[in-house]
This record gives sequence, structure tokens and C-alpha cells, in this order.
Amino acid sequence: MADDATSSRNRVAQCSCGDLRAQATGEPLIVMTCFCEEWQRRTASAFGISTYWMRGDVELSGSATCYARDGRSGLKVTYYFRPTCGSSVYWWLPDRRPGQSGISGCSFFDTDFPAPSMSVWERSKPRWILAPTSAHFPENPSPPPIPI
Repeated sequence: MADDATSSRNRVAQCSCGDLRAQATGEPLIVMTCFCEEWQRRTASAFGISTYWMRGDVELSGSATCYARDGRSGLKVTYYFRPTCGSSVYWWLPDRRPGQSGISGCSFFDTDFPAPSMSVWERSKPRWILAPTSAHFPENPSPPPIPI
């Protein structure tokens, strides 16, 4: 059970220009490192930090444009980004993680943010990167059950 300080903690993720924001309350359900090819192409980075929150714990603000695509599993994913600066801040995977919002962990710019506990799509991970997590997956595992 989370204490009052943890459950009431607010973190704000934002785009580069600061207009698109996602304010999350409490702690993330999960934090993971993702090395998928799509993330690498979308961000021009070798990996990304994915965080997931119950949608009711996230308040969105600012003007966003969305980009939807089919994932490798055939399930839809929709990314939301700020057209002015091009930063994507959050996404939804309604078939894979219903009721949850994905938020880029690096968009929080919080040095005390929880470390990733799992690493996914390691088959696309550059060999020179070490992923210091407790769980490693060559692709994307089944999502964990939604906490009640």
C-alpha cells in the first residue's frame, strides 16, 4: 500500500516547447526500457523509457496531433505529439493496455524517477548498450494484469 506522500505525488511530463503536458499522480504502474525499431525511428534514439499509468491518474493539457499505426502484434497504438516542437509525450494502446496511458519517461525530466524494471525488444538493442533491469525480453511480453 502506498503512503500518502507517494499516492499524492504529482509528476509533469512535457514536450520541448512546454505546451503539451501530461500530469501523472502517484507512481507509474510499470517503467520499462524499449528498444523496438519503431521507437528508435520515432525518436531518433537507441531506446526509450516507457511508463504506464492508469488513465484516471493522468491529466492532459495542451494542443496535440496524433499519429496512429498498427504495432507488430497488429494492435493499434496512437502517439500524441506537439506539432510546434515535434516532441511526443504520451500514447495509448487501447487493445494492449486498456484504461492506461503511456508516457515517455524522459519527458518527466525527473532525476528521482523510478528506474526501469524490464527491458523489451532487446533483439533490436544495439550490442554496446547494457540494460540494467531485472527482466529482459527479446520482444514485447504479454502485459501484466491491470492493478485494481
